[in-house]
Amino acid sequence: MRILYIDIDTLRPDHLGCYGYHRNTSPNIDSIAKDGTIFTNCYVSDAPCLPSRASLFTGRFGIHTGIVGHGGTAADLRLTGKKREFQDQLLNQSWVSLLRRARIYPVSISPYAERHSAFWFYSGWREIYNPGWGGFERADQIFPYVEKWLNQNALRKNWFLHINFWDPHTPYRTPMSYGNPFKNESPPLWITQEIINNHRKSYGPHSACELHGFTSQIPSKSFSRLENLKEIRNLDDFKQWVDGYDVGIRYSDDYIGKIINILKNLGIYDDMLIIVSGDHGENQGELNIYGDHATACHITNRVPMIIKWPNKKWNKEENSLIYQTDIAASIVEEVGLKVPEIWDGKSFLNKIDNNEKYGREFLVISQNAWSCQRTVRFKNWTLIKTYHTGLKNFPEIMLFDYEKDFHMLNNLADEKPEIIQKGLSLLNSWHKEMMGKSTSTIDPMETVLGEGGPYHTRGQLENYLKRLKKSDRGELVRIILDRKEIYI
Repeated sequence: MRILYIDIDTLRPDHLGCYGYHRNTSPNIDSIAKDGTIFTNCYVSDAPCLPSRASLFTGRFGIHTGIVGHGGTAADLRLTGKKREFQDQLLNQSWVSLLRRARIYPVSISPYAERHSAFWFYSGWREIYNPGWGGFERADQIFPYVEKWLNQNALRKNWFLHINFWDPHTPYRTPMSYGNPFKNESPPLWITQEIINNHRKSYGPHSACELHGFTSQIPSKSFSRLENLKEIRNLDDFKQWVDGYDVGIRYSDDYIGKIINILKNLGIYDDMLIIVSGDHGENQGELNIYGDHATACHITNRVPMIIKWPNKKWNKEENSLIYQTDIAASIVEEVGLKVPEIWDGKSFLNKIDNNEKYGREFLVISQNAWSCQRTVRFKNWTLIKTYHTGLKNFPEIMLFDYEKDFHMLNNLADEKPEIIQKGLSLLNSWHKEMMGKSTSTIDPMETVLGEGGPYHTRGQLENYLKRLKKSDRGELVRIILDRKEIYI
């Protein structure tokens, strides 16, 4: 079996043509989708980047790996401890190691391990190529590694190639010479000037008034897609911002087209298992967050999952609630191995093959890098519980109708107490089950809170309050200080 896994950082599915987007951002990804199956409700258990890929490649949720954030204790994989053998558990039970046990040759082209000092990620691979830009790689800098490897090795049997693109991730560094394919096309129409005005009355890192974190400083002049855009003031600003994101998707897609051409020219495309997914989505104004992945919601944690699997008579669209790790588990089962008992990912392969009902009754998805939140996705509801806002204007409980209010404009928490009760009951039962299976008595979210809250907002309170006063928004200072949480 030849397996190609295209892993696009920060890619939200609803900005792809095959998921219904009005812009032509993804003609080549769409062509893969046309030959395969689209999973519309696939979620990462933990976001953003570091905990997301930790969950996928270990097969376990962050509450079990210990990796739920981007810094502090909760950014490291838990040690096995006294029970560690000569070789650690990961070498035998990670997704890559299991594929290798099935005599599939695994190769990764990605800077992920270096970017997050996640060197456990190297476990199991036979070849690793790190382009060396620490997650600031453009597709044209990734492609030469891909092209060389495929031309030298693609005709071999039984390999797994992981290719990691980063172009949709801020700060949108697609070369200006590429142009803007969407210059004359409207941005998403859900956002209005009234919504932007309300966002500007609020606060928080990556909000309309602080696009680049806690400051108005653009990260680097070399990232010319941002030009001098420091705030979202109006719909023209929003268009420039979202154009940068969509151009990044299209730029990656162009190089995916080049990869498809290589595979077709070698005569192996039709017989290959090809997966297109990502590590998390990207808020583009939802909850007053622009160009970041700072929440546990269906915008940040929902990812594309497109699978072209030869000889599988699957539906063109699958809508069941699943975790990304469930797909990894299904592939493990397909190659003839048993999914490890410690995995949280479950294989649904047999049920999908036989067109039987499958999936999860509900999902719990988490965020602990920019805020501390856990969310329950069940039926048509998204219930978000916030434990630490990360200096954002979030109430403790938010409830949104996924189908009628996808962009989360109307919090129904006060209107639907029975739905809140049901969602919190599901969250509590999940937590009890997860902690019962844990090798630790400590929930890693508690570790994050105990160490001062989300890594990216720790120690920022004083400077941010000064910024609010300096920018004539001093009335927001009291609102922030009146919050019950403690900022360190």
